[in-house]
Amino acid sequence: MNVAVFLPGWIGDAVMATPAISALKRHFLTGRFICVSKAYVSPILAGNPWFDSTILTGGKNGLSILQAASQLKKEKIDVAVLFPNSFRAGLISWLGGCKRSIGFNRYFRKWMLTDSLEAQRDSKGGFLPSPVIDSYNQLAMAAGTPDPGYEMQLFTSPAEKELAEQVWRFASFKDKPEVICLNPGAAFGASKLWPAEHFASLARELIRLRGAGILIMCGPKESELALRISSLIDHPSARCLAEPGMPDLSLGLSKAIIQKCQLLVTTDSGPRHFAAAFNKPVVSLFGPTHIEWTDTYHKKEIKLQKKLPCGPCQKRVCPFGHECMKELSPLDVLGAAIRLLDEQLESKRFLRSVG
Repeated sequence: MNVAVFLPGWIGDAVMATPAISALKRHFLTGRFICVSKAYVSPILAGNPWFDSTILTGGKNGLSILQAASQLKKEKIDVAVLFPNSFRAGLISWLGGCKRSIGFNRYFRKWMLTDSLEAQRDSKGGFLPSPVIDSYNQLAMAAGTPDPGYEMQLFTSPAEKELAEQVWRFASFKDKPEVICLNPGAAFGASKLWPAEHFASLARELIRLRGAGILIMCGPKESELALRISSLIDHPSARCLAEPGMPDLSLGLSKAIIQKCQLLVTTDSGPRHFAAAFNKPVVSLFGPTHIEWTDTYHKKEIKLQKKLPCGPCQKRVCPFGHECMKELSPLDVLGAAIRLLDEQLESKRFLRSVG
């Protein structure tokens, strides 16, 4: 049995697909698993025990549609599970000669699928906001698996963990009671961004009240924003991954850092799902997007959103005054952060008392 798994095109969505992927692996226990992924998404699942080979598509480092389909045809795929709803994924699967292709009926691709699932719709026929992780689990169950559940998984290598240790040493976090990561970026668009001044105010209060170390995370395209926030905080306990002397930025480093920290405060972006996969407390800041689409059922997450007449608009750039994010105050976020930190401390005290 040869199984092709098409990864979603967003980093956070790829993390949300991991319960379904794990369930597929357990179901087709002796099968050969081939991952079909956008080149920039594939590193997020590095170190996983599921895939025997990977076909990279799109961008400068990936294959074209015809090249990917040709490669897939050589694998003689028995079952293909398409997590992305794109026409492109359906076409690669169809041209690749997959005997069975399982996906949702979206973007006029029903004729390419052998197993076409229907998305939830409201009374007017529009798509009903519902957790993507549930949709991914539906696809796995259509392939024959039991309900995959919601335990997401990510993996870090010893080298990545050592890079995180280097960050802690460079930032002098060793003696800090807590290290709190701030993730201000969002690949989706500017509408998801929380004001830099709000992040700075939050950080200063966490340093004052908790004696915490603050680490501002970023990708290569977010370095300027991260450095600006660090400058606004203007405190030796706050450091930034974009500083000279820090390890090179990478997804592996981001994963290892979140795995090591005590709390993540983040926009609605990929690192939010890293925290859930590592069972870390996370405060997630929502503005223009429906919380329901990306709910992961993570018990250590507090999701904050201001309800306004204009939203959630799902727009990448706010056409108005960006009030949905501006009105989410540092005090709101501080309260959620302290609650999660205190719950974590209480849990540790309880475990020590019974251990």
